Amino acid sequence: MAAQMWGQPLSAVQGRLAHNMTRFNGKTLSWELMNGVVEVALHREPCNEIGAQSLEEFEHLAAALPVLEQKAQALIFYSNLACGFSAGGDLRELYRGLQAMEKQAALAGIKEFHQRIHHVMNTLDASPMTTIAAVHGIVFGGGLELALVCDLIIADKTARFCFPELRLGLIPGFGGIPRLQRDLGNAVVRDLVLTGRSFNTTKAQQIGLVSQVVAEGEALRVARGTAAQLGKFDRTTAAAAKRFVKPIPYDELRQEIEIVCDLYARPAVQAALKKFVESTDAQPYLS
Repeated sequence: MAAQMWGQPLSAVQGRLAHNMTRFNGKTLSWELMNGVVEVALHREPCNEIGAQSLEEFEHLAAALPVLEQKAQALIFYSNLACGFSAGGDLRELYRGLQAMEKQAALAGIKEFHQRIHHVMNTLDASPMTTIAAVHGIVFGGGLELALVCDLIIADKTARFCFPELRLGLIPGFGGIPRLQRDLGNAVVRDLVLTGRSFNTTKAQQIGLVSQVVAEGEALRVARGTAAQLGKFDRTTAAAAKRFVKPIPYDELRQEIEIVCDLYARPAVQAALKKFVESTDAQPYLS
């Protein structure tokens, strides 16, 4: 029952993966391999919220990675939407799931969802390809966690970075805290997680969150130029360097799943989700 509510697991979607793994057109994301670079476009209205359909299509991508990695040296994530890169998890869908199911079944579904999204994020994190997030506008919650999976973040000057989960009584649940600790240290983790405030690109570059800040609308172009440069290097050496400088904190990631799923069981969190869902603001994640 939980699997039906939150989407189908990777084993179920692999059998339906398109025969040509170098190209995919989905409802929430699409990808194409060209000239040794995989470009993944996010295009789910209103702002690339990550829900059951998105997860299933991310699992398509994870299943295709072994083929793509034989042909590509780099992968770029970007958004086709004006709002930004991603507003994070689909809280409205999550809340509807909590309301539609018996409590224990709903909480089991939430845990399964987080286990599956962690599997996808860890698979991307471990890929021998160099991965680049070309971001603009809103890079919030799960959207920031997706960007943190990537080796490089290239941001245009409109980008804003935030973990707003504390406002709902939650913590980031897609691997954000362990990856921030790995990349930037506890001071930045505490600032983002405990205050819920957003960082602009100036601050993000100062603390080492982004590798480059570019003019508005230029992030994808610069990411493509960076990816082309990577094609000049030996792929085996680049993959070895990535493994050395980017260890994956698996123990902490598993612990994060347990903590966030425990928090979802709290009545205060469910009340905060209800308030969020019933908000009439066009973008309640900004309030």
